[in-house]
Amino acid sequence: MPIASRKTVAEPHRPPTPARSSGESSSRKKMVQLIEMLTPREGPNPTTWPHLACIRATEPSKPCQVVYRPCMCIVAQGAKRATLGGRTYVYDPFQYLVLAISLPMQAEIIEASTERPYLALALEVDTAEVNELLLEMPDRPAAPEADGNPGIALSPMTDELCDATVRLLTALENPLDLRILGPQIYREMLYYVLAGGQGETLRSVALRDTGSHRVARVIRYLQDHYGESLDIPTIARDVGMSTSSLHHTFKSVTSMTPLQYLKQIRLHQARLLMIDEGLSSGEAAYRVGYGSPSQFSREFKRLFGSTPTGEVESFRAQQNGSVA
Repeated sequence: MPIASRKTVAEPHRPPTPARSSGESSSRKKMVQLIEMLTPREGPNPTTWPHLACIRATEPSKPCQVVYRPCMCIVAQGAKRATLGGRTYVYDPFQYLVLAISLPMQAEIIEASTERPYLALALEVDTAEVNELLLEMPDRPAAPEADGNPGIALSPMTDELCDATVRLLTALENPLDLRILGPQIYREMLYYVLAGGQGETLRSVALRDTGSHRVARVIRYLQDHYGESLDIPTIARDVGMSTSSLHHTFKSVTSMTPLQYLKQIRLHQARLLMIDEGLSSGEAAYRVGYGSPSQFSREFKRLFGSTPTGEVESFRAQQNGSVA
């Protein structure tokens, strides 16, 4: 579907300016200072802006399985590595990570110390806001995506995005500033992402009638109904695709098949049920749709590297010093 443009945008945005080195950028230094103040404890620290968390770590972490929500991940200091489908994404002060869909992957902090802690933020992406921005941006042809665009991308950090990030973090200090200026700054940050080299990652998922958008719909359905007996051919018909087309496009976007994705979501949800609600392994397996407890245990150990009981015990022993 073509994108409508409005007269409020007179000309295309100039190419974003690549970020200066961390030693030269006052905005970068300010971002480090602000995140240090906003992270009184190790791991993720919630903020007063919805869906924004700031993260601190004083040592590298072991690889762990996590589920990322649609978000942008910006690092002020240190570095982190994410792995999906055999591909590795390293993000640091000069590259930020964008996820247009919810993806289970392996992640680890690779640069952190007591003297120079890993400092970063994760800001969830509002697809409705992305759609509104696209209506106001100049028309430009969408990138070909017969097979769907990957739902994850790295982009060079720019001075514009860095400055906007600092302004959002600064606004957290004053509730009135945050209420009045926060939505505008958040919108500005999304705009810089869309205008950047990897903006197609968000754009393709937001636009209707694209394979990426259909995959995003399937992902939402799988997340909402993971505990049920699911029929992939029926889901494919609901989004206007054949089973083979869905399988191919889904793998292009997520690096896994629909059934592989469903399995990982079920295992992650079972882990949360055991940790947050104290369910036994068998109860959690049944709740997320497994009929065989032994199969659940085998697949759980294959993904997390330990038995369900061992994973829960390990988490509880380390939760005070864990890093998400």
